[in-house]
Amino acid sequence: MFYIHQINCISPQQTFEAAAIEILHLPVNGKLNVIEPAYEHIPKNMLRRMGKTVRMTVAAALAVIKESALINGIIIGSGSAGMEDSIIFLKQIVEFNEGMLTPGHFVQSTANAPAAQLSLLSSNKGYNITHVHRGLAFEMAALDAAMLLKENGGYRYLLAAVDEIATYNYQLDYLNKWYRKEEVTGSDFYDGNIPGAIAGEAAVVLLVDNEKKDAIAKLSGIATLHSNDLTIVQKQLCVFLKEHNAENIDLLISGENGDARFNSFYSGVENLLKADVDIARFKHMCGEYPSATSFAVWLACKIFTGTALPAHAIKKQSFPKDYNTVLIYNCYQGIQHSFMLLSKAG
Repeated sequence: MFYIHQINCISPQQTFEAAAIEILHLPVNGKLNVIEPAYEHIPKNMLRRMGKTVRMTVAAALAVIKESALINGIIIGSGSAGMEDSIIFLKQIVEFNEGMLTPGHFVQSTANAPAAQLSLLSSNKGYNITHVHRGLAFEMAALDAAMLLKENGGYRYLLAAVDEIATYNYQLDYLNKWYRKEEVTGSDFYDGNIPGAIAGEAAVVLLVDNEKKDAIAKLSGIATLHSNDLTIVQKQLCVFLKEHNAENIDLLISGENGDARFNSFYSGVENLLKADVDIARFKHMCGEYPSATSFAVWLACKIFTGTALPAHAIKKQSFPKDYNTVLIYNCYQGIQHSFMLLSKAG
């Protein structure tokens, strides 16, 4: 589909610039909030007007943009970007009786605000779009990038995903029992028969094109489906692996999030793989949010570049080894499923 050349990530772990993922930062008050950097590359007069989603995306992307000669377009996936600013703006309409409203919150109240701001800052007049498909937002953005690169072989695109813990969304999801009531530590994140996950957020940026030279990884395939039937999910996985001749994968990066209600999907997928396939988990690092698969892609790329798989992420490992082919499986709220296949480009 395409090659990944540069990666960057702002998350609840130390992933920005000098990454140190072997050190695990734990949830606070049931949330995994991002570790925000100093934002040194964003002009201060612009930074103070940026919402959290925008400044996270811009900071992660600028580090990639400044190292690339040309970017032909910006493609972002998000399930809830701009939601916090949207709620603030709607509240101001009531509080100020539709009077003098703060324009900043209005400008940044839509999901396409990060992509638009990036375009303005980088003077990029190319393709610019944001995909908002709940738990498949990043997958749809990646498919869009793949189709564009098939049409425009010599182009390169900035592919990103971003979501934040918006107060309003968090409260709704909490009331709908998507998040846990109990405090969670690192050791009991995946233990017990407990419903609910931990809310998370992150911004991930990838530079993608069709050139193998100097690439970190190749994204070979993506499959998505909507179903609450494990049998259908398992059949889709078998078809996906056969289509891509990928029966011999080295590592499964599982989107298991600690919500016991959906463990059957993850165990069902694991049971279809060969016994020597290692299994890693990542949502104790970034939490649960719509575009979380982008963090798994970032983690796979880090592993391909020589970063050791952190001990806290390992669910099953036969013995330490190099990973050349990685399968990512994610299930969002028990209905949206995706498979992504990556391989080392070297």
